[in-house]
Amino acid sequence: MTVKKERVESIIKRELAPIILNRLNDPSLSFVSVTDVEVTNDFSFATIYVSFLEEKNKVPGMEALNRAKGILRSEVSKALSIRRTPELIFKLDESIEYGNHIATLLEKIKKDDE
Repeated sequence: MTVKKERVESIIKRELAPIILNRLNDPSLSFVSVTDVEVTNDFSFATIYVSFLEEKNKVPGMEALNRAKGILRSEVSKALSIRRTPELIFKLDESIEYGNHIATLLEKIKKDDE
């Protein structure tokens, strides 16, 4: 991974979180976290991984983020010093839930062994 790509990913991640929380007035986005950003090698797309604290906010939250793509891209472009701002693609990050599931399974195995 190039230094420039890492820097762009870091800037996008750092800039998006406060924009989502402060500029978008949607209650389903009140407990959203930007967990990771991956930019393609040509900087044309940025995949933004997000997680929601509350299960009920996942679907409306993802819909709200997709509706606000243009605004978010415009705001992020102000912080980036590259010619073309990547198109934002939002994906739900299930890794936290998966990690919790694994932890639960390990606890169950531990209790069964005792």
